[in-house]
Amino acid sequence: MKNNNFDHFAFHPILKDIVGSLNFKQPTEIQEKVIPAILKGQSVIGQSRTGSGKTHAYLLPLFNQLDTNKQEVQFVITAPTRELATQIHDEVRKMIHYAERDGKWIAKLLVGGTDKQKMVDKLKTPPHIIVGTPGRILDLVNDNVLSIYSATSFVIDEADLMLDLGFINDVDQLLVKSKKDIQLMVFSATIPQRLEHFFKKYLENPLYVKIDEHFSPETMEHRLVARKHRNDADIIMDISKVIRPYLAIIFTNGKKQANELVESLQKRGLDVGLIHGGLAPRERKRALKEIQNLRYQYVVATDLASRGIDIKGVSHVINAQIPKEEEFYIHRVGRTARAGMEGTAISIYDEPDLKLIDKLEQKGLTFSYVEVKDGEWKEAKSWNTRKLRTKTTTNVEKEAWKQVQKTNKVKPGYKKKMKRQQESIKRQMNKNLKHKK
Repeated sequence: MKNNNFDHFAFHPILKDIVGSLNFKQPTEIQEKVIPAILKGQSVIGQSRTGSGKTHAYLLPLFNQLDTNKQEVQFVITAPTRELATQIHDEVRKMIHYAERDGKWIAKLLVGGTDKQKMVDKLKTPPHIIVGTPGRILDLVNDNVLSIYSATSFVIDEADLMLDLGFINDVDQLLVKSKKDIQLMVFSATIPQRLEHFFKKYLENPLYVKIDEHFSPETMEHRLVARKHRNDADIIMDISKVIRPYLAIIFTNGKKQANELVESLQKRGLDVGLIHGGLAPRERKRALKEIQNLRYQYVVATDLASRGIDIKGVSHVINAQIPKEEEFYIHRVGRTARAGMEGTAISIYDEPDLKLIDKLEQKGLTFSYVEVKDGEWKEAKSWNTRKLRTKTTTNVEKEAWKQVQKTNKVKPGYKKKMKRQQESIKRQMNKNLKHKK
């Protein structure tokens, strides 16, 4: 039976105060399973979907082990994007503030796109906690500005994205410069096979926790709107008239599509934000700040935002284009319906998308086919219905042709005669089918 609060963990009183200030009532499933192991110093691999509480699953037990008597790096936390690293650092700072340990517990954010010399100056006193991107941390370690050999714990957050973006080699280099028996914590929404080799190299008998949740929470609704050769922007404008989002993220399958969609939506009078990896660091930082300050109700984004950025308060996810892989659909819709809140995922689809939709249905997702008519949601026929109808017709056609009497002597007009015969058999077969139904 699941405990209904954090009291059963062996946390110091100060940590219990932090949990209270964070307003956490009960641990999530991933927290319940990994926190006791982390407290014992065991290495862990935690696999669960985006928004399941992974960040605090490692932050809480790490803070519990922090030793203020040692002025050295104790924990290294790595993330694949500067935005994600910044968000983790913000959570760390929040916890330090709640513990009333400002100036006593020292954490530093080390990411690219910032003044390196200022960073070097700040590292003259070694921080207890380092949060950053692997490239920037490695850069400072190689320059002998920073030593991480004293660290007892090392976190790799969003490991699969770290792999996708090519940063796993930097992580590898950092671990080479760490203690051999360092406690390693790997968290990820998915564990690709390519990570297995990495795990074997650094992890001895880790606790492997995989949360087999449904691919998306029960509090989420999945709607499908047929494109029918219409413009994405026109369909989204129709959708915008029937939803009242707190914040809606509109996903595209690339930067080019994102830029074009933003332009089209703005021309139609919809005020939209834009976030993708092609923006300059300063622009991306500004865009993210505006999004978090709720400057926009709609934000067009690429898959960077589904993984590398945590945007709070997303009530709707709109897929202007359905992604090619199941995992990306899951990551995208995982931006909404977080922490028990409700959410809606609306996807514009074409016939080629049906394969992916079918796979997702097999995984337990339930889709409803809808369209916007007269400013309201209306039930729509699914492509599946049309496909089944076509399949039945095709089978009847084939069977009818089989029953047509063939002749060896070919006379003028024989094709028309055979066609008439086939039509007659087909009509009779369709009558029989209706009768059976």
